Amino acid sequence: MKILMFGRGVIATIYGWVLQRAGHEVEFYVRPGRAAAYGDAVDLDLFDTRHRVRGQRVVEKWPVRYRETLEPDHDFDLIVLSVPHHRLPEATAFLAPRLGQATVLVFGNVWAEPLDAIGDLPSDRIAWGFPQAGGGFGADGVLRGALLPSVVFGTLGQPPTDRERAVRQAFREAGLRVKERPDFRGWLWVHFVSDAGLFSQGLRRGSLSELAGAARDLREGLLAGRELLPLLQARGLDLRRQRGGVLLFRAPAWLTAPVLAWLTAHFEPVRVNFAAHSDPDAEEPREVCRDVLAEARRLGISVPRLEAAERYFAPAGTDRA
Repeated sequence: MKILMFGRGVIATIYGWVLQRAGHEVEFYVRPGRAAAYGDAVDLDLFDTRHRVRGQRVVEKWPVRYRETLEPDHDFDLIVLSVPHHRLPEATAFLAPRLGQATVLVFGNVWAEPLDAIGDLPSDRIAWGFPQAGGGFGADGVLRGALLPSVVFGTLGQPPTDRERAVRQAFREAGLRVKERPDFRGWLWVHFVSDAGLFSQGLRRGSLSELAGAARDLREGLLAGRELLPLLQARGLDLRRQRGGVLLFRAPAWLTAPVLAWLTAHFEPVRVNFAAHSDPDAEEPREVCRDVLAEARRLGISVPRLEAAERYFAPAGTDRA
């Protein structure tokens, strides 16, 4: 399969590496001028847990191919679109007239109605998924992160199409287990508020990396996520269909927070993932918290912990002291 990774972010890079190692032809679309700035290889320092629970460390310089233009008659079979949720409208508007015959894998957070989030992209050309990897580029340009052994795919209530099955097969060929979520809309929204709860406390501490091992702050993050569950119900979500996703928030925080603290401090794949999110100026955590809080206010849902953290993610110039 010929695959185009849209952008050279963390997720695109990790899965681009995995897919190329499985025999697929992989290129990266980047903005004009970025290819020269990035250079012809990526320095990787990853924990790959596909075959070992604690992970196998991979350190290598991976040669990559870039393109700075995308013509409508390209021959890519798959475009992997993994961008921050607030960048989706820009990305889908760019791709809509340049789709060719490709399937687009929307591979990340979505807070809008999914079919609204894809803009003018045809819904029958979309596959929905979510990565199970993370990390960050350091000041030295090295991508440090972790790859978990599975990846999440889902649909919006109907069986996967032939296109969607072909995308799943490409990831299976890369040694990844596929987890299916039939109500993917609901799964995405539960994950989004989960992020908002943890991000609110990470921003309060300075970055998500500061939460590693911090049981008290992780407890506050879990409780912030619990306070957001009524928001999902107000949006029409049936939480009974998301029992696995909400279990972490409904379980006693005094029990789950220490376990999460131990994992983030001692289990290497999780520790590396948290440690890599050390940028105090990262925009995505702020955008996630802003959008969730705005929706809570629109629907009249009380979210005291998220509101208490607002000073750490409010737009510059906003008085939220």
